[in-house]
Amino acid sequence: MTTSIDLGFLKDLGIKPVNSGASTGVNWHGSTTQGDYDSISPVDGQKIASVHKASTEDYEAIVQQAQKAFKSWRTMPAPKRGEIVRQIGNALREKKEPLGKLVAYEMGKSLQEGLGEVQEMIDICDFAVGLSRQLHGLTMHSERPSHRMYEQWHPIGLVGIISAFNFPVAVWAWNSMIAAVCGDVSIWKPSEKSPLSAIACQNIMKTVLESNGLEEGIFSLIIGDVASVGEPMIHDHRLPLISATGSTRMGKRVGEVVGGRLGRSILELGGNNAIILTENADLKLAAPGIVFGAVGTCGQRCTSTRRLIIHESIYDQVKEMLVKAYSGLKIGSPLDEANHVGPLIDTDAVRAMQNALGVAKNSGGTVIFGGEVLEGDAYQSGCYVTPAIVEAKADMEIVGEETFAPILYLLKYKGHVDEAISVQNGVKQGLSSAVFTDSLREAEAFLSHAGSDCGIANVNIGTSGAEIGGAFGGEKETGGGRESGSDAWKGYMRRQTNTINYSSELPLAQGIKFEL
Repeated sequence: MTTSIDLGFLKDLGIKPVNSGASTGVNWHGSTTQGDYDSISPVDGQKIASVHKASTEDYEAIVQQAQKAFKSWRTMPAPKRGEIVRQIGNALREKKEPLGKLVAYEMGKSLQEGLGEVQEMIDICDFAVGLSRQLHGLTMHSERPSHRMYEQWHPIGLVGIISAFNFPVAVWAWNSMIAAVCGDVSIWKPSEKSPLSAIACQNIMKTVLESNGLEEGIFSLIIGDVASVGEPMIHDHRLPLISATGSTRMGKRVGEVVGGRLGRSILELGGNNAIILTENADLKLAAPGIVFGAVGTCGQRCTSTRRLIIHESIYDQVKEMLVKAYSGLKIGSPLDEANHVGPLIDTDAVRAMQNALGVAKNSGGTVIFGGEVLEGDAYQSGCYVTPAIVEAKADMEIVGEETFAPILYLLKYKGHVDEAISVQNGVKQGLSSAVFTDSLREAEAFLSHAGSDCGIANVNIGTSGAEIGGAFGGEKETGGGRESGSDAWKGYMRRQTNTINYSSELPLAQGIKFEL
């Protein structure tokens, strides 16, 4: 299997056998004494390359350079900053294929999903370019004569970005490109499970930064442990904003520490996403949305479909439809475009899936399809599993948890769609949700104040995947943050209200008299 994978894309992206773990966007440096991260592909279990872990001293050097860069970057007109982002988008276009292959090989998602993730980066660059000319404030009428009031938005400063393995490049782009046009500089701590994809992004950007004569520190990268990099980052008062994507456990720690220093955080955390199938659902339309939502990226998306809430009148029909569809799934190397499902990220994830299935069975659930760990030459990494379908009940504790694996729980409801909505909302997470129905009343009930409590609510499309034009994020234990499109840019800026007195008098607000 290993001989069939052409790794020429590593050279195209400047990936070396051993790589530095700290970059200011232009130059690589960092400690060589902290040990290394070995990036192991879940596709074939092979070591791809190593990365030197950064030290606390490396972190300090990165922050100091970022502070220096921010002073000049913030004064550049926003459309000029947008021009730099436009060039980065074009550089990503040129490297879309090799970067997409690296994402697929290092993380394990399908090649199409890897290429799609790079396309997300390109799209957010395009979005940010337009945004650079639309950082609007407001003008307000003053109650005082010959006064003008308005509000404006200023760069917030240094933005710390903590990203997860499952989207090793797109989440960084969502944050860093929006932050860049807003006048901020960013420091990126990627997952130690996918460091090479982050290094490739820095290499791609380097040519743009150098050709424009920009100083170091606008887009920085630091790859290191929690103790040496992660904790110093979230405690650092010099970073007024931390954007963190990952588990709820991690997010609670970030929120606690950053909030304790009265900093700002954008948290994108766990999801336990549900699709409701009402008795009025178009099942032919729903089928691909359900299956892709549940097995795409091997169930390792924060928007993956984990619960299917089915009206009792169509329950047996849906169950039969899904078992048939799952039986046709092709599992194997994600670099083979004929395959539907690739591996989990590592053997720890495999064990977590097996543990969850065991708990589900012990709680009264029934595994009606899949759940096996695959063996053989084609699955030598030990990370390949058969996606599982489990008949369960909504009150089972395991159903309320997010297992980052391809497990789909089938839940039955009867009566009105309100019952299904109640089941959907009855978990701690609140990221993505969907309903399939041809009933306008059911669709509007789902989208109403009394409907889905998630940050994303869809009708007749699945839970997984989102366009960059809409603000992305969720409620409850999902963290409440918003990234990407719409007015999410405001999270990367500080708001300021201004009043100008152009008269020769000094009247006070509310008619207060104060005379000397």
